[in-house]
Amino acid sequence: MAGSVRGSRKRFVALGDSFTEGVGDWNPALPNGVRGWADRMAEKLAKAEKGWEYANLAVRSKRLRQIVADQLAPALAMEPTLVTLYAGGNDILDLGTDMDQLLGQYEDLVRRLAATGATLVLFTGYDVKVNPVLEPLKHRNWQYNERVRGLARELGAVLVDYWCFDEYADRRMWDTDRLHMSKAGHKFLARGVLEQLGYPQSAKQRGREPRMRRGPREWVAAQRAWLGDWVVPLIGRKIRGVTLGDDLSPRWPDPVKVPRKGGLRRYAEEHPEVLAGTPDWARRPL
Repeated sequence: MAGSVRGSRKRFVALGDSFTEGVGDWNPALPNGVRGWADRMAEKLAKAEKGWEYANLAVRSKRLRQIVADQLAPALAMEPTLVTLYAGGNDILDLGTDMDQLLGQYEDLVRRLAATGATLVLFTGYDVKVNPVLEPLKHRNWQYNERVRGLARELGAVLVDYWCFDEYADRRMWDTDRLHMSKAGHKFLARGVLEQLGYPQSAKQRGREPRMRRGPREWVAAQRAWLGDWVVPLIGRKIRGVTLGDDLSPRWPDPVKVPRKGGLRRYAEEHPEVLAGTPDWARRPL
């Protein structure tokens, strides 16, 4: 099953959190103000073969239990032929998470998706180098990744071993929050997933800003900006018990036929109602 999605019916459904929603690849012309690797992948699939439909149920900040509660049943009802799943990353960052319980829930979710007979794509988590304070969480990442790899082998799923992508050591592949991929990062990942599925891609990579060396003053200024723009607001949201995904809906909740020319931006232009649920704050980078 792994790597084979060609057939008469073609329906791609993406589940997860900000990773799959597309945070970091900002685009105000699309739902929730983002594009992301899954949109880019759907557009490439549509160009390669007629008839591809696409739904993206992912919403930023969602925990695994919320993904199971909100996304699993709709995904199963769509009878997909291709499913992608990354879930659990936000739980790993929550200090009180019981990893045994989390991994059990994740395995149950994966098995239910695999039972559909769709080609299933699973992702390991990346070792994001944000701050030494988060280093104790690395063991959780290792636990999670080993379970993902084991399930992929057992179930014949396509494994995208994100942990092993050396290209993401380049800071240009990350957005200013240092937790989400930049446009360049999303582009690279879309190409990588497509290659895993048997759709060869051009090796040409665009969209990265040129490398710039920073002196001590620039580094200190960048650290202050990161703390003020991202870390302090994140702590504030945790104290208040709110997340950035609380007021957002899935970007593409129902399967849409992806235009071969113009892609999903063209679809949004022809169907402006898909932007109606996007709040103003989500139409621009946070």
